[in-house]
Amino acid sequence: MNTPTNGTSPAPAVTQHYKVPFNIRRFARQNSSQLGILGVFLGLWLVFIIAAPNTFLSPQIYSAFMTSTPFFAIMAIPLTVIVIAKEMDLSFPSITAMGMVGFWFAYNATAFIGNTTVSVGLAILAALIVGTIIGWINGIIVVKVGIPSLVVTIGTQFFWRGAVLVLTNGKNFPLEYIKSTIWYPLLVGKIGGFLPAQMIWLVIVSILVWVLLNRHRFGAHVYLVGDNINSAELMGVDTGRTRIQAFMLVGLFSAFAGVIASFFVAYFWPNMGSGYLLNTLAAVFLGGTSVFGGVGTVLGTFLGAFIIGSIDAATVAIGMTGYLTQLIYGFIIVLSVAMHSYLRKRAD
Repeated sequence: MNTPTNGTSPAPAVTQHYKVPFNIRRFARQNSSQLGILGVFLGLWLVFIIAAPNTFLSPQIYSAFMTSTPFFAIMAIPLTVIVIAKEMDLSFPSITAMGMVGFWFAYNATAFIGNTTVSVGLAILAALIVGTIIGWINGIIVVKVGIPSLVVTIGTQFFWRGAVLVLTNGKNFPLEYIKSTIWYPLLVGKIGGFLPAQMIWLVIVSILVWVLLNRHRFGAHVYLVGDNINSAELMGVDTGRTRIQAFMLVGLFSAFAGVIASFFVAYFWPNMGSGYLLNTLAAVFLGGTSVFGGVGTVLGTFLGAFIIGSIDAATVAIGMTGYLTQLIYGFIIVLSVAMHSYLRKRAD
């Protein structure tokens, strides 16, 4: 203890004593949504470990989660941006397949180069461009024509799936040739024999989207549009361009997810992506993103994706029937939307 030499009390020490808890409370208020999903994540994992210790204390199960979850989580992260902007995109499962159709045509068109690595690289670029263009088309229809995004993307989901079937004649095609290129280990290889490369790409995508949402003007505009589009327009925000860019972001990363999923099995099938719709939506809403717009975080969706990704394995490991998985997914979506509706009414 420091004793003052002039007989006065050291006031700064008292002020410093009360500053720390005040900052903690403020941090908790500002990040309540993220802390809430983190608490759910840790609590649920504790339940899994207690109920099935042999499974959830084994490193193999975590390697499996990091292998399979990124396939839909990479789509869930940009979909969070769309929902924050008070829009919806249900066409992303078809975009994954349509991007791979672009890959297939581009690879066949560049086969004359004679270098498989270069041809595959150009084909990947073509897939990403196709996905981005489809996202742009979705955004243009929503913004310029004025049709609700839910209706538009239900329609485009069927349209692009039909286009995939027409362009491929409904046939699958192998991708064995990718294994001889650098792209295969780069996208779906295992680092150190344990960490899947797709997990690294999920982290990279999450960081990029987090930067866009929290450290870039685009993210500020997304939150403004989702909170109150009229106020955003009065503030000079180009709301149409912001929404179109958000749709393009979903298209880009949906195509990327399709590339990774196809590379993992070295095969393409026309109905790819159709099984990811419910998982992706559940991850977004469980992660704290409000269907009413203006609220959502990348961290919440990231954790939500791993909760969703673990439910299937957990139900089987605990000894419950796997048919309960669909029931749990649906319950999570309804409960999340109901919770946000209740909290929004209380805030109003």
